[in-house]
Amino acid sequence: MSKGKIVLAYSGGLDTSVILKWFIEEGYETVAYIADVGQEEDFEAARKKAEDLGACAVYVEDLKEEFVKDYIFPVIKSQAIYEGRYLLGTSVARPIIAKRQIEIAEKENAQYVSHGATGKGNDQVRFELSYYALNPEIEVLAPWKMQEFLDVFKGRQEMLDYADKHNIPVKASRSKPYSEDDNLLHISHEAGVLEDPNAPAEEHVYSRTASIQNAPNEADIVTITFAQGIPVAVKHDNNTTTGALEIFNLLNDLGTKHGIGRLDMVENRFVGIKSRGVYETPGGEILYKAHRDLEGLTMDREVMKIRDRFSLELAHMVYNGFWFAPEFDLVMHTMDKAQETTNGDVQVQLLKGMAYPIARKSPNALYDPLQSSMDEEGGYDQRDADGFIKINAVRLKNNTNVANALKTKSKKAA
Repeated sequence: MSKGKIVLAYSGGLDTSVILKWFIEEGYETVAYIADVGQEEDFEAARKKAEDLGACAVYVEDLKEEFVKDYIFPVIKSQAIYEGRYLLGTSVARPIIAKRQIEIAEKENAQYVSHGATGKGNDQVRFELSYYALNPEIEVLAPWKMQEFLDVFKGRQEMLDYADKHNIPVKASRSKPYSEDDNLLHISHEAGVLEDPNAPAEEHVYSRTASIQNAPNEADIVTITFAQGIPVAVKHDNNTTTGALEIFNLLNDLGTKHGIGRLDMVENRFVGIKSRGVYETPGGEILYKAHRDLEGLTMDREVMKIRDRFSLELAHMVYNGFWFAPEFDLVMHTMDKAQETTNGDVQVQLLKGMAYPIARKSPNALYDPLQSSMDEEGGYDQRDADGFIKINAVRLKNNTNVANALKTKSKKAA
């Protein structure tokens, strides 16, 4: 008798292939769901593999266009960066995967959803918080937190043995002694040989971007057009590219060519564990730099201060799995308001690992060349600065602690 129906987020890799077979052996009708978010994958081979393992249905869903338009671009226009460096490549993909998974579960009348994320990482949180937000009645079966699964699988070696026993192909899993997550925004490399933070990642780890040594010596110049913070066109070599997915694919290709978007860092997982990740985010890095540059021209100083505080909050929401939380919706509405004037073009030079903005223009520019000029008065009376400085100095004069401390230090030195 069936124990019920599960929709499993399935990648075709070692973990989810073993999980798929294990669920079937345990008596569950198991639907394999493959989300195409731009990873390098033979989806037909993955489909056949799931069918051969006994999946009762297989869904291969092309989510790339929606991923770029509704997930990647909103995060970039919000300048959401985790811990000052990480461009949220894995984090931003999880909510769209979970959203479609819940839709399939409803279509299939499945009581359960499942994923292959471990109990130590962030993805379990991102997936499950999304599931519960989208369908509060859904039940989650997470194998790495199920005792009956843990009794059989202590780790990687037991999974490989199980795969051998059931003739599950795992050639790719054996060839790389670390874990990877791949999507349009980035590819991440972690665990295995990368768990020593003092061991430099060897060049073969990087699979998406050219090394600085092998990157071209001649720059590419792109002009990126933004409308309310969203990239709408890219001009390169006298050709103009439009369409969200087409724009992002082009920038990924150019970033890959020039070795842009590499990052090796130790970060703080939401569950409290530190982890080392090696990331490659070529197109995303270009867009973040270009977008920020245009904001310097168009965004009011005080608005930018407030927006930057919200950017930090939003980055934590995305990283921690709260995409479908009410606070995320609130902050994103604020981001939309802040981006109303982020319109214009940014020229970016791509060379040797760097995306370097070199020129920008906007119909909403707040920059006044006459005011900024050292050669013209331009409606700004420099004498007014005297009163401005004196007013700002009032509290500094009243706070005598600094001056007294300096005098005491000088006397001791003498």
